[in-house]
Amino acid sequence: MSEYTPNKDLRIAISGKSGCGNTTVSTMLAEKLGITLINYTFRQLAAEKGLTLAQVIENAKTDDSYDFYVDTHQVELARKESCVLGSRLAIWMLKEADLKVYLIASDDTRAKRILNREGGDLQQIKDFTAMRDREDSARYMKLYKIDNSEYEFADLKIDTATRTPEAIVSMIIDHLLSKNFIKKV
Repeated sequence: MSEYTPNKDLRIAISGKSGCGNTTVSTMLAEKLGITLINYTFRQLAAEKGLTLAQVIENAKTDDSYDFYVDTHQVELARKESCVLGSRLAIWMLKEADLKVYLIASDDTRAKRILNREGGDLQQIKDFTAMRDREDSARYMKLYKIDNSEYEFADLKIDTATRTPEAIVSMIIDHLLSKNFIKKV
């Protein structure tokens, strides 16, 4: 049972680059609010297609259908019900979101989190993450004219480097309460 309940149909969009805590925060927030989590990404698409994440990223360089499918599918899902949509482009793609949150962390912090989550070599992770960031940014601009370094319009911008996921979720909950989007049960 969740501790809070939405006062209306509620859609929360959470974005951030890989390793910012996007998935963790989105999952915890959805659980706390008792609403659906939508976090459909290249990682899920790779699993469905029996490919590695690196293969999907490589394929997406020359086949826009990967991006279009992931991006439109998750927005379609988000429009059906109250939810937390956690994705790289959520705050740009789900224009009608009641709350848009952008999570920030340094490249070094992000790489260390990915290392802790997936293991491997820190320098290789830094190199791969930098490549992925460049590729993602170029695709978003080409496909949607979205500059993912421009997120000032987000309702909340949270540096996750020095905060626990629980503290970040509490900040978001406090904001939702202050806007009367939710109430404590």
